Amino acid sequence: MSNNNSGSSVARYFDTMDYGPAPESDTDAREWLARHAEGFGHFIDGRFTPASEGAHFDTAEPATGQRLARIAQGSAKDVDAAVAAARAAQPGWHALGGHGRARHLYALARMVQRHARLLAVVEALDNGKPIRETRDLDVPLAARHFYHHAGWAQLQEREFADQVPLGVVGQIIPWNFPLLMLAWKIAPALALGNTVVLKPAEFTPLSALLFAELAAQAGLPRGVLNVVTGDGATGAALVAHEGVDKIAFTGSTEVGRLIRTATAGTGKSLTLELGGKSPFIVFDDADIDAAVEGVVDAIWFNQGQVCCAGSRLLLQEGVADDFIARLKCRMQTLRVGPPLDKAIDMGSLIDPTQLERVRSLVATGVREGASCYQAPGALPPGGNFFPPTLLTGVQPASTVATEEIFGPVLVTMTFRTPDEAVVLANNTRYGLAASVWSETIGLALGIAPQLQAGVVWVNATNLFDAGVGFGGYRESGYGREGGREGCYEYLKPRAWAQRKPRPDAVAAAAVAAVAAVAANEAADTKSESALALPAIDRTAKLFIGGKQVRPDGELSRSVFAANGQAAGEVGVGNRKDIRNAVAAARAAAGWSSATPHRRAQALYYLAENLSARAGEFTARISSLTGVAAKAAQAEVDASVSRLFAYGAWADKYEGTVHVPPLRGVALATVEAIGVVGVVCPDEAPLLSFVSLLAPLMAMGNRTVIVPGEKHALVATDFYQVLDTSDLPAGVINLVTGPAASLARTLAEHDDVDALWVFGAKELSRDAERLSVGNLKRTLVDHGLATDWHDAASAEGAVFLRHATQVKNIWIPYGE
Repeated sequence: MSNNNSGSSVARYFDTMDYGPAPESDTDAREWLARHAEGFGHFIDGRFTPASEGAHFDTAEPATGQRLARIAQGSAKDVDAAVAAARAAQPGWHALGGHGRARHLYALARMVQRHARLLAVVEALDNGKPIRETRDLDVPLAARHFYHHAGWAQLQEREFADQVPLGVVGQIIPWNFPLLMLAWKIAPALALGNTVVLKPAEFTPLSALLFAELAAQAGLPRGVLNVVTGDGATGAALVAHEGVDKIAFTGSTEVGRLIRTATAGTGKSLTLELGGKSPFIVFDDADIDAAVEGVVDAIWFNQGQVCCAGSRLLLQEGVADDFIARLKCRMQTLRVGPPLDKAIDMGSLIDPTQLERVRSLVATGVREGASCYQAPGALPPGGNFFPPTLLTGVQPASTVATEEIFGPVLVTMTFRTPDEAVVLANNTRYGLAASVWSETIGLALGIAPQLQAGVVWVNATNLFDAGVGFGGYRESGYGREGGREGCYEYLKPRAWAQRKPRPDAVAAAAVAAVAAVAANEAADTKSESALALPAIDRTAKLFIGGKQVRPDGELSRSVFAANGQAAGEVGVGNRKDIRNAVAAARAAAGWSSATPHRRAQALYYLAENLSARAGEFTARISSLTGVAAKAAQAEVDASVSRLFAYGAWADKYEGTVHVPPLRGVALATVEAIGVVGVVCPDEAPLLSFVSLLAPLMAMGNRTVIVPGEKHALVATDFYQVLDTSDLPAGVINLVTGPAASLARTLAEHDDVDALWVFGAKELSRDAERLSVGNLKRTLVDHGLATDWHDAASAEGAVFLRHATQVKNIWIPYGE
């Protein structure tokens, strides 16, 4: 009888899948917290130090609301002390060499593994996420990042021989993945010879403090890693500190804009990993049950508090009803509970303010016409729990379809054709990630390149690895974390590190003006008694959409030769001319999909036609700049060579195949950025112009170029080369005029995807500051002069990297 009852009980459990709680012990974590019961200090120069102003704040467990720890509030003085410690440690850390740093990163990886359970429990307590996620994903992946980057440290002298570390790096991480974001940021920075000041999120500082304590025990040298805790004011002090060479930020798009504005013109390197509203696209031939499980991982993982969460479900109409029915059944089995229970699927949201935001946005969605379904079942008492939520009948323009909710809320829409799916998927200002589900691999791989997102998962979601770059397009930020592409974010070209400020442009202009007046007076005196036929007037025009056009304002300005005499006139472009040029460039999107061979041939043809007119350009350069004919000829020859170089690169600068530790591959593809504005410097007027144009053109971008003001006639001569080079209309557009105002217009234009500015320091500052509208990528020189004849400074991979963005397409395989 007993056996029968037992059998019946087992059968019932298999049928219902009901089982009791399985709590993880938090004893070790509580003991660690008890050792710091009086409060945590900042971790500066290898030890905990008290807050300079004595301010503290309490953190709470999201799942209970109970006080967890007392945390130091960082001030500008604390940040200054941390930066000073990092600055003092950086030369020695770099001098340790790649192998020495590799051994330290290897030790950090082993340290994470040795203390995996403690780190996982602290993370679950501090963040509210399930222990199953911290244990099985966050901690192992954190260790993987240190292992992977130990390898890059070992290989640095060979693989990055032309690069040097940036110096002191300020890193600001969010509360949704505190330990994992720490590893993503710290590992590459330290591996490549930088030192770090880390500011963890105000809500979740504990894993960073625990990591720093353990890292010191593992032998990491003093000052290499510093942790300053605090709120947004602490982060702002770190961003503003003059001793910081780079800021790496993960967080909201709104704060990312503030950081871009604050760092504009400072010379700080910047990477931003920001918000997302990622599409999850299901075609009618998909494995529906697998895709339903994919949705669970995409939106209810970490309570939906994931920047790349698949929060927009796009269903092909033929399977939409069936999919929603199966998804609702699956939602009924999801368990919400205390984070240390190993049997739950979802824990607590981070904070009452986040809980209220999610509730408010769901209510807004319902008011705007959506139907709301929430998984049944009582939520745990207290804490910040919210049930898995599905909103159907959502319109593409509704608030919940466009705004990042950052909670366990999925919105659904339908589509009919693959083209419509792409349009809906790209109907967002973000561009972080996407998932494509189809059993037809050709369809999936055909859709992936069309999605404006930095990561695309095929028949999968939320796959991450240290060897595969992660980062977004558009308002999801720029820069990459992980892999080789992520390493470059913590390095700068050795040749660029040696650049010096340009000569004082104001003084040079004053000398030129005096010379021009004197030359004109002499010419007037000499020709008073002479009468001659005037030259046939020729005012250079703008070049927009493949045609020479007059400027909208019908204004022109004189360009003077080196001897002060007028050499000609060029049009003065304005905001409307820039608008027309950007529209022409946007319409030339076919250039981005042209084959690399086609782009290579166009560059070779430009070089051929430029070479045929070498004498004309030599004379023009010599006349305008005053250099000897031999030097002018050398500039023309170098320009022809540079066009050939990028013609060569056009079909050779390719992506790669990553092999992450799973059954599958990740294709790292390089894609054109899109429409790029370029502001050229005055020096080397032809060579600098070609050096900035050619890499963008080679990689499939369309350009709107503002030539250097002093010698703009060189660029307007060049559009005659374009006229004869069989180039599609709109690929290259030239707008002459005042660099300052045209650069501002390009920076403020939300249909310009990136902006390159070389010239006065003020131009760089304005370009970075005004680009925050759509968070366009910028490449600026901060007023530092480039030797355009030096290939190490002015040619090659460094420009090609800035001319492209990397998309990683994950393709799992096997049954």
